[in-house]
Amino acid sequence: MRLVQTKGRQRGFFLSLILLAFASAWPGRAASLLSNPGLESSQTLVGWNAYGGNAYTITSPSLAHSGTNYFKVYQSFSGAVNYTGIYQDYISGAGAVYSANGWAYTSSSDTVAGQNVAWIEIAFRDASANILALYRSAMIATNIVASGAFPKNTWVNLSVTNQYNPNTLQITNSAKTLVAPVGTYFVRYQVVFQGDANYSGGSLYFDDLTLTQTGGAPYGNWNIIWSDEFNSSSINPNIWTYDTGAGGWGNSELEYYTSRLQNAFQAGGLLHIAARQESYNGQNYTSARLKTQGLFSCKYGRLEWRAKLPLGKGFWPALWLLGTNITTVNWPGCGEIDVVENRGSQPNTVQGSLHSGSDETAVYNLPDNGSVADFHTYTLDWSTNAILFYVDGHLYQSQSIWSSSVGAYPAPFNQPFFIIMNIAVGGQYLGNPSQSDINTNTVFPGEMQVDYVRLMSPTAPLTLSISATNSSLLLNWPSNIICHLQAQVAPVSAGLQTNWSDLSATQSPMLIQPTGQSAFYRLSSP
Repeated sequence: MRLVQTKGRQRGFFLSLILLAFASAWPGRAASLLSNPGLESSQTLVGWNAYGGNAYTITSPSLAHSGTNYFKVYQSFSGAVNYTGIYQDYISGAGAVYSANGWAYTSSSDTVAGQNVAWIEIAFRDASANILALYRSAMIATNIVASGAFPKNTWVNLSVTNQYNPNTLQITNSAKTLVAPVGTYFVRYQVVFQGDANYSGGSLYFDDLTLTQTGGAPYGNWNIIWSDEFNSSSINPNIWTYDTGAGGWGNSELEYYTSRLQNAFQAGGLLHIAARQESYNGQNYTSARLKTQGLFSCKYGRLEWRAKLPLGKGFWPALWLLGTNITTVNWPGCGEIDVVENRGSQPNTVQGSLHSGSDETAVYNLPDNGSVADFHTYTLDWSTNAILFYVDGHLYQSQSIWSSSVGAYPAPFNQPFFIIMNIAVGGQYLGNPSQSDINTNTVFPGEMQVDYVRLMSPTAPLTLSISATNSSLLLNWPSNIICHLQAQVAPVSAGLQTNWSDLSATQSPMLIQPTGQSAFYRLSSP
């Protein structure tokens, strides 16, 4: 949030304005963004992607920097220069600012030797994972250890402060903060051990790894350009319509989809989709399938969905997209993007997929025995030649190669798609469980609760500016970002975060007539 305060006189009126350029519903991000940063999960390296020959979690309360576990890494002894380590990818955007560090240790009984070297690395990457900016910590090499600059048998805090040219791998600068450049989709935190070709020994330990966002908006220059926050008393008919009927259009589902309030309604700032066990039009279950077909579609962008999903055998909740040309080329030629789907009997996993003639898919395991019955944020990044899938900001799947029966690559994912939300009961994805099996193992009704659906795009900053015009003041803010103006007239001593009121029917630019009373304005997005 940026604070701008302006005071002055305008034709006899005293004006005191505070303009808050950005007030977002996204939470602040002071804690480490990494999953399992202290390697304390009982699951080996959960949350991390390991590569190379020798990367392990070691349990030793007496040796770990904190807790009970630490990460041990050494070379793969391949007879060639090789790399071993772990990494995590986290969602980002241009202008986001970070700091990064981690604790490292080398033992006198297993000191890094030969030409082996290790470091911590931060890389900002585009949708195709190309490196746009690269930062590294100091290098832990044999001569550094021998000189005492990196002492043995001691945990040393390595801060990532050296900026590198990503093409030449030469240091170009030192940096107190790490800034995501234009084109950034995600940031990679990585521990690297470079092994030499001479089979040199020695290992490094790492613990308490940290990546913290210290500035900028949560997603940098990505801002909301369309959303449904589900804050009204009824489902918006200008955004959502319904598929109704039985069978799930070839999926062998067991429910009858309806448009009734019993199956889809809004309350408490949430969209509720309810699957029920009841006889209806020849089926023994009912549910709802909402879609934006004919009302809203999108081509490229960052789609974010915050929701909790029902548990129980037979439930198949999903948020997914279909190409708007489905009525002319049918499926799978139109293309399908499954942002998230889940088998209700597997509460700890979700899946994201592409279907276009070929199928590309991956499963994400929620860390620390997490459950889809809790709220999670599921995000899709869709660019011209890459589609990325995230859960709670953690990137777990990137797809850049697919085929199509209706056109050359990147078809069919180069056209508008519409959004679908539903809960199926039974069906092929679940292995076609029987109704008796579902009824024995599942409690009805089962609800999907959706906090919001948002589409984002890189934009100019969300700013609120003021200028004088005759005896009035003119407020300006971007028209291509979903936001609304709020105001309060309480004195400064009352604080800036209370008693804010939405200004109805406001459009940018807006004229203000000074009254001599202090006024405070801010933008809220969404």
